[in-house]
Amino acid sequence: MSSPALTFRVHGAILEAQGHYVRCIDDDRLEDWPGFFVDECHYRITTADNHRRGLPAGIVWADSRGMLVDRVSALREANIYERHSYRHLLGAPAVLSAEPTPGVLSAEPTPGVLSAEPAPDGAVDVRSETSFLVVRITGDGPTDLFASGRYIDRYLVGDDRALLCERVVVCDSSRIDTLLAVPL
Repeated sequence: MSSPALTFRVHGAILEAQGHYVRCIDDDRLEDWPGFFVDECHYRITTADNHRRGLPAGIVWADSRGMLVDRVSALREANIYERHSYRHLLGAPAVLSAEPTPGVLSAEPTPGVLSAEPAPDGAVDVRSETSFLVVRITGDGPTDLFASGRYIDRYLVGDDRALLCERVVVCDSSRIDTLLAVPL
């Protein structure tokens, strides 16, 4: 990221994408959630201890947008869990690297989600980290701290929009609530 214009574009695109991402989950529009990822993506939830030790297995693991769609379908149609919702609070993303790429923003357009099309010249492969805090609001009213940690992301940014190629959700605690149903 050599120019201030590129720095501004990358940060702006990631901030906008993350804002839409957490709003989608917090508003229970889970069917839109896979639209934040490219087709051949990676999504994993793990603990800080497992991440530090380089253990690849995750609590949740998907290696394609199709697997994310399947996860949402299972949540809606097959799984039974206590009614609840999330509220995400995010720190500012720290951009760790940004490299030009000839990649393609290949996700299907989703209503209410950033649209996708072939990446223009000047697309940027961006690695970033963002701290998060998630509270869970249960059906009978209590609000509890559910998870804290960081997103370790790889985005493809083009024309002021960003799609996730990879998201590793690293939870600070090794103690994970059994109600980890909805994506983080």
